[in-house]
Amino acid sequence: MSKVWFITGASRGFGRSWTLAALERGDRVAGTARDLSAVADIAAKYRDAFLPLQLDVTNRERAFAAVQQAHEYFERLDVVVNNAGYGHFGYVEEITEDDVRSQLETNFFGALWITQAAIPIMREQGAGHIVQISSVGGVAAFPGIGMYNASKWALEAMSEALSQEVAGFGIKVTIIEPAGFDTDWSGDSAAHSGALPHYEAFRAARVAARRQTPPAEATNAALFAVVDDKQPPLRLLLSSPALMLATSAYEKRLAEWQAWADITRSADGI
Repeated sequence: MSKVWFITGASRGFGRSWTLAALERGDRVAGTARDLSAVADIAAKYRDAFLPLQLDVTNRERAFAAVQQAHEYFERLDVVVNNAGYGHFGYVEEITEDDVRSQLETNFFGALWITQAAIPIMREQGAGHIVQISSVGGVAAFPGIGMYNASKWALEAMSEALSQEVAGFGIKVTIIEPAGFDTDWSGDSAAHSGALPHYEAFRAARVAARRQTPPAEATNAALFAVVDDKQPPLRLLLSSPALMLATSAYEKRLAEWQAWADITRSADGI
């Protein structure tokens, strides 16, 4: 059966790629963008199968209204993809209050509002799938993107709790954790804090370490595999580098916890 999708950030990167791929396979999509001109070509080509919605996900009232509008238009919602977000580059010392609040408003609160709006609809249907777009940066943290990491760790914690809360209603939750892809995440859509000279060496090393990244379209088949499966995973890493980084991060944590296990147990008070 064809699916009805609600995808935020449909104008570029993963969101645009998944929107087009879903439409091409015969699904229907409500796609949001801050500027609807960026999805005008999709609307012209797919007509009634695509519902363009102007939305800034940080606006809770508008987020709820957009989800409701999509439901009224298509009469159901099968897959909600919280994709809207951006990367913020800045070392912790460099971050301003506005920097971190803006990052969390979009990457965490925006996804939370859409999720809250979708749950009653999916509960009434007795089925649905909420897909949260995190990052390998939601598993491990890296210098220079600490606030981005914070937003994704928050999203992952909320979503893991959510998965347990809504399972009895037939609602599934999956957290997607990509590594680097060619999505403009670090390009025009990124934000940057004012640079302090103390971190120039770190910045230079990061630039030197940049590697060629696969296109967003390389993830299409993986996403469809997840949403079409009757028992999708809670978490899915995307790309070999993501698997390597996440595995390394957990191995280091496990080793450190074990090395300090005697001190840990000393707090038992027994």
